Order: sequence, then C-alpha cells, then structure tokens
Amino acid sequence: MVLVNTAGGITGGDRFCLTIEMQARAQLTLTTQAAERAYHAQPGEDGRYRSQITVGPQAALRWLPQELILFEGSSLRRQLEISLAEGAQLLMVEPIVFGRVAMPEELRNIRFEDRIRVLRAGQPLYLDGLTLTGDATAHLAQAAVAEGAGALASVVFVAPEAERLLADVRAMLPRQGGASLIAPDVLVVRLLAADSYVLRQHLCPLLRRLSGRDLPISWRV
Repeated sequence: MVLVNTAGGITGGDRFCLTIEMQARAQLTLTTQAAERAYHAQPGEDGRYRSQITVGPQAALRWLPQELILFEGSSLRRQLEISLAEGAQLLMVEPIVFGRVAMPEELRNIRFEDRIRVLRAGQPLYLDGLTLTGDATAHLAQAAVAEGAGALASVVFVAPEAERLLADVRAMLPRQGGASLIAPDVLVVRLLAADSYVLRQHLCPLLRRLSGRDLPISWRV
C-alpha cells in the first residue's frame, strides 16, 4: 500500500490522522510515494500527524515510509503507535532528514516533536521520543548528540529470527550506527549519516536483509 499526501507536505494548522487495523495472519507493506516534507509554519501554529496501527495475531506489518524532510521554520508534532498482538511481526523504519545538504539548508529555527510507541499485548515493547526546538543544526552538531549528522533512521524488527540476524546487521552498519537486541525477538537499530543519500546507502541494504525481499518500487524511483 502506498500512502499519498495530496497536500504535498505539512505546515502549521494541518491535521493528518491514519488508522489501520490488520486482521489475523494478514500481510501488509506500507510506504509513501515520496519523501514527506514539513514546511515553514506561522508563529504559534504546528502541523500534526498521528498514525495508529493495530496488527492482529500472526500478522506481519512492514512500515516503510520514505524520509521526512524538515525545512527551516517548520513546526511538526508527530505520533506513531503500533499495537502488536501475540505472534505478530513488524519491520518498522522512520528516516528523518534535517534539511537538504545539497541546497544547502540549515535548520536554525524549528519545532519538532516525534513520538514512537510499539506495544505488544498492550505492554510497551519500544518507546522512542525526539524533541528539537530552535537551532537544530547547532544542537545536532554536538558530539554527544549527532556529531554533525544531517539524517537519521530508527529501525525496529520484531520477528523470531531477530537474534539470529543481529551479527549480520551489525556488520552492515557504519561507524555512526548501532544495533541492540532488547528482547530475544526484538532488534533495534539507530543509524546516523551526513545526508539522506549516505543514509540510504546503508539503510536500503539493511531493510532488504531484514525483510528478505526488495524494497517497494517507490523507494527505487
């Protein structure tokens, strides 16, 4: 399934909501037609995007949106919640680009709040939060934060083969990447890169390895 944003991007005052319910043993791959964009917002306004997905018993979800690109002056609050039933499997990626390096663009005044919750049988399995306010470029330049990276991706893989694939995944990662097994069947990856091009060079092979198949066509256009 390909999600299309007919507005062409998100700006202050926009409200988007996505709700999906997968039945038992269903198989679904969700992606986007292109990178999402968060544009300049008026003072005091923000855009909001909320996604809620329920994955039934023995069902499998591949949540593979393309990058979210943040522009100067953008203000976005985004929430993603994925609820897994017992036996459900998940491959989730969330790539974020902090301005386009080729332009070049710097993010000196933005507001970005991102929250990800993955639950299993109603219990928290993976919780992640990112908040950037003001001069994001300066903040990301700090060695303890992102060491100057202009793009990042978070990957969550929930499947019986997660532990078996851990060594392979670590071998595929660059210096600015890490992988951890937070449960016997839950593998989490964080990947930083200078820009979206470098990010994809490492991210695409990783997603193909974890999914056991090629990426959706929209990723390859």
